[in-house]
Amino acid sequence: MSAERYRLAMLATNDAIWDWRLADGHVVWNQSLRTLFGHALDHSSAAWWLDHIHPDDRARVEADIHAVIDGNGTAWTGEYRFRRADGSYADVFDRGSVLREADGRPVRMIGAMLDQSSRKAAEAALRDSEQQYQALFERIDEGFCVIEFLDGPHGPMSDYVHVSANPAYLANAGIANVVGQKVREMVPDEAGAWVETYREVLLTGEPIRFERELVATGRYLELAAFRIEPAERRQVAVLFQDVTARHRAEMALRELNDTLERRVQAEVAERLKAEDALRQSQKMEAVGQLTGGIAHDFNNMLAVVISSLDLLDRKFLSNDTRAMRYVDAARNGARRAAQLTQRLLAFSRQQPLKPETLDVNRLVAGMSDLLRHSLGAGLQLETVLAGGLWRAHADPNQLENAILNLAVNGRDAMDETDGAGRLTIETANCHLDERYAADQVGLQPGQYVMIAVTDTGSGMSPEVVAKAFDPFFTTKEVGRGTGLGLSQVYGFVKQSGGHVRIYSEPGQGTTVKLYMPRRPGAAPDEVEAETVANALHGDGRELILVVEDEQAVRLMSVEALEELGYRVLETDGAEGALKLIDAHPDIDLMFTDVVMPGMNGRKLADEARRRRPDLKVLFTTGYTRNAVVHNGVLDHGVNLIGKPFTLDELAARVREVLDAA
Repeated sequence: MSAERYRLAMLATNDAIWDWRLADGHVVWNQSLRTLFGHALDHSSAAWWLDHIHPDDRARVEADIHAVIDGNGTAWTGEYRFRRADGSYADVFDRGSVLREADGRPVRMIGAMLDQSSRKAAEAALRDSEQQYQALFERIDEGFCVIEFLDGPHGPMSDYVHVSANPAYLANAGIANVVGQKVREMVPDEAGAWVETYREVLLTGEPIRFERELVATGRYLELAAFRIEPAERRQVAVLFQDVTARHRAEMALRELNDTLERRVQAEVAERLKAEDALRQSQKMEAVGQLTGGIAHDFNNMLAVVISSLDLLDRKFLSNDTRAMRYVDAARNGARRAAQLTQRLLAFSRQQPLKPETLDVNRLVAGMSDLLRHSLGAGLQLETVLAGGLWRAHADPNQLENAILNLAVNGRDAMDETDGAGRLTIETANCHLDERYAADQVGLQPGQYVMIAVTDTGSGMSPEVVAKAFDPFFTTKEVGRGTGLGLSQVYGFVKQSGGHVRIYSEPGQGTTVKLYMPRRPGAAPDEVEAETVANALHGDGRELILVVEDEQAVRLMSVEALEELGYRVLETDGAEGALKLIDAHPDIDLMFTDVVMPGMNGRKLADEARRRRPDLKVLFTTGYTRNAVVHNGVLDHGVNLIGKPFTLDELAARVREVLDAA
């Protein structure tokens, strides 16, 4: 019965219980060794335990514990650092009892290790916070005090006493040694007004800002007061400064304005000028929105025209010179129309830029402190900077503003979830070829430096993504955003000759990719293949299953794969994919999106390989690889192609996966 109670106690406790047989050094641990420190339970020797004590603590602990065992003691306690399985050290409080035979010979020692790392970290944080508060309390120029309400002869909470005050209290208020003084004793003639103001703050919990003269010292004060929680403490904090000189200047100005008609006329003229400027600004914004909407719809039409002409050129007219001349003329006209709509889009977004040659990695690294300050303590910032990154050609100040804008948007999106998350900023070299550029209005094919900003926030629906760059469009509540942030980013990138794309799914976060032009004249660091050899095409026998929930993307992928010489099956989700896999055992490759409603691409691949272990899988996603992996969607080592991809990139990646052993 006793042994059973001991076993149950070892299972129930949160401490790491150890039972050390002294004769042979054998040690038995409970499950907490794994849960607290990550170690497996097969470590059964005292030597292993000593080896995991921090080298600076090991000799002391070993000497102390043997002093108890060898000195006929019964109890031992000690604090030391113990190495976890991941290599970090935990702050441990350990205690043990020696069990002896009747003749006093020690046979066993039973003890428990308590992980007090969290408590010690909290204590250290509290000490730092108190030190920071004390330093601020002592050094700020503004007066600061904490008052506590008392019941007095004038009724409940009719008086208050100064609990604490900083050195600047005297300099701003002109009263010394206020701690311990009651307001009705300090300034009896005006105490009632002060009590009424601060009592309202205490009762309602609403902070207040106001200005008032402290008649007793002739000081005019600007004050802010707020309740200290919980309300039962009956305390209010007050921050104030002496603005007597400013107040006198304002009074003098008012008197001057009251007596001089010329100043009044100047004020009226200035106001009329400001109102005219405001009306002009509103008119420009309205026109900008109108032209932007027209250009957006027109661009959709042009995209269909240009894509249709490209497919007509590639599939049917390669040998018809006369028809090709007409197609080229139509394509040139469509592209000129696309350039016109691009100018309309930039109508209200023109800004003077000072582009220069930039090391984007250095710019992002230099923003780390600013970004961490902007994100707050609850969010993690991770930067993944590419080696051998090309130089970009852009305005550094505007690029910093754009990255900061995207980071703040990501922070707000993560605040809508659980207030925690990760922001990933990644850089990479990127080549946008002619096929991809032809579908993007105003984009020139070539080499770009890509900056991707990814958050783990609430994400956006396709409807919201479609409007995200529109001026004044916002999904935030009133007061948290103007709707101009992404519009300004869009305008800057476009004006710089770059490109910007958003990839997002509700509940899965958002990635915004900025493509900035590579510095003109720079020699490429690597020679990239510009064409795809025929060897990268299919032979008409290999069968590929395309799984994509967005119809437009799915149709594009299907047509591209068919153009590359593959047989293709398609479906819009996991359920249909599994049915097709069961029905078509000759499927060679599954090409699937990662983020889909219902079962995502990772789970779909696991289920498909459970049925077909030899099935090859190629994933695609709009998120950057580092962001996707770190957000827990994909594991390392999977086959992945990021959106957007060109026909050449798709051909090479599919061929690589199919030909892999």
